[in-house]
Amino acid sequence: MTNRTEGSLPATHREVRLTGRPEGPLTDDLFEVVEVPVPRPGPGQVLVRNTTMAVAAVMRTLMDEATGVPMPSFVPGEALYGSAIGEVAEAPGGEFAPGDLVEHTLGWREYALVDAAALQRRDPDLLPDPAAYLSQGPTAYMGVVRGAEVRSGDTVFVTGAAGGVGSLAGQIARLRGAVRIIGSTGSQRKADRLVKELGYDAVVIRGAGPIEEQLRAAAPDGVDAVFDNVGGEQLQAAIALANRGARIALVGALSAQLSDSGARTTEIDTLSLLARSVTLRGVALYDHLELINEWNEEFGRGLKEGTLTFPHARLHGIEEAPRALQELIAGRHLGAVLVEL
Repeated sequence: MTNRTEGSLPATHREVRLTGRPEGPLTDDLFEVVEVPVPRPGPGQVLVRNTTMAVAAVMRTLMDEATGVPMPSFVPGEALYGSAIGEVAEAPGGEFAPGDLVEHTLGWREYALVDAAALQRRDPDLLPDPAAYLSQGPTAYMGVVRGAEVRSGDTVFVTGAAGGVGSLAGQIARLRGAVRIIGSTGSQRKADRLVKELGYDAVVIRGAGPIEEQLRAAAPDGVDAVFDNVGGEQLQAAIALANRGARIALVGALSAQLSDSGARTTEIDTLSLLARSVTLRGVALYDHLELINEWNEEFGRGLKEGTLTFPHARLHGIEEAPRALQELIAGRHLGAVLVEL
């Protein structure tokens, strides 16, 4: 931050812009950190000093010109966007006041000019760490409760268990009464942490042999509920092991989102689904927004009581935001990946 004086706004701030469309893996030259004037709010607008932002796998998809997700693509030459929390710096009139804690979707910049209607007020005392508002818990909660409908006594399979969503989905499933929780991940190091730190009973590892064989060994009696973040071979294995009446929630599509070769499809044995009355349901958070506040209340209680944890990594400084996204996509971290601004 430059040109800041006590009690006043800085003249400039930094934002991260996309320089072009990726052709293969993300590289540093796809991002540019630029210094621009701090905007000033007009009627109905609020200036927010961002304190923390999150990166997510969907951001790789949004770098493409055409995507299959209901979100606008990033535009080369313009700042990226994503979830962030911060403090109101200026709010000329209206319901917000300087110092209010708020959440919005204009991350990737140190100051954000946001329409007041697009801001979500957050209680600074509800969560022990305000950065926890940037967890992917609402998606995890939705997938467990509304998608997979996890019930007491269930054996649950969570694919992509070490990510920001999966690292919370397993914990939520346990609180819903699941008796055996199996995850999938890409390394033995992460598998060990899932078992030791996050309460998973067993983990299948991508690249360590056929997923179906590993899952069959981990769940000899089959699975009752599936929280699928990945698709592909892992979804096929889940279907093969699904018990009669099992519920499979499609929450993510990491096998396609993180593929350098474009979108992939998954071959599914529909007769097998019919024969066992298996439910296959796609669920997206934008259809269940009312769950966000419900999750935040439950998350706050769980963090304070020790029944839930918030696995995450933090990088510091907006100049680290591109690296944060690259490391998330490369699977370097367990849990959410945040950047303190």
